[in-house]
Amino acid sequence: MSQTEFVGRLRLGVNIDHVATVRNARGGDVPDPLRAAQLAEAAGADGITAHLREDRRHISDADIEGLARTLNVPLNFEMAATEEMQAIALRHKPHAVCIVPEKREERTTEGGLEVAQDENRLAHFIAPLRDAGCRVSIFIAADARQIEAAHRIGAAVVELHTGAYCDAHAEGRFDERDAELERLRDMASFAYGLGLEVHAGHGLTFDTVQPVAAFPEIVELNIGHFLVGEAIFVGLEASIRRMRDLMDAARA
Repeated sequence: MSQTEFVGRLRLGVNIDHVATVRNARGGDVPDPLRAAQLAEAAGADGITAHLREDRRHISDADIEGLARTLNVPLNFEMAATEEMQAIALRHKPHAVCIVPEKREERTTEGGLEVAQDENRLAHFIAPLRDAGCRVSIFIAADARQIEAAHRIGAAVVELHTGAYCDAHAEGRFDERDAELERLRDMASFAYGLGLEVHAGHGLTFDTVQPVAAFPEIVELNIGHFLVGEAIFVGLEASIRRMRDLMDAARA
């Protein structure tokens, strides 16, 4: 598959979870995740991602209601595969829902969803979401077995977990980093060959985004924590614009 056969701009989904984390550290209503979403739109975000966790540690139900009501770009609703989250998604009918693993004790999502061992339940879980018009994505490791399972259960999209690649880079384990990058490249191609739309995300920074952005099969990157952290120093719009520029340069 040649690069010329892929069309369209690489999309950037901005995850605003950790704007809510800062707000919740003190209580009250500042900083406002909805304002962050509006600034992200203005800076070139193609979508907004928000993860409503079961323990509501950052994004709240009111945040989701506000985003669903006011966004001009698509909302990607990250959620665990629970009846409560399914009901919320069916009520708001966001453009996309991304099914992620969730453990209450983890600081952030630590790995991809185990689809292959839970196919039957997940197939039944996502069917009503598809029927409601939501584009269903599954957040998984770059592993052929999980990609095949996501395809079998009827997901339209897989989002490849880039955390192992980013961690290896940050810790100076460059042989591991390069091996993880090669795995991501191979699995993006594999998923595309099955007819799946391919996204990627987790841990991406200015230093790590371009090699992943260069993969022609990937059509969307979802990035949040780093952009919110960088915003402390340069502002949210400047942080997003620089990421957008790096992505575009890698794709050019």
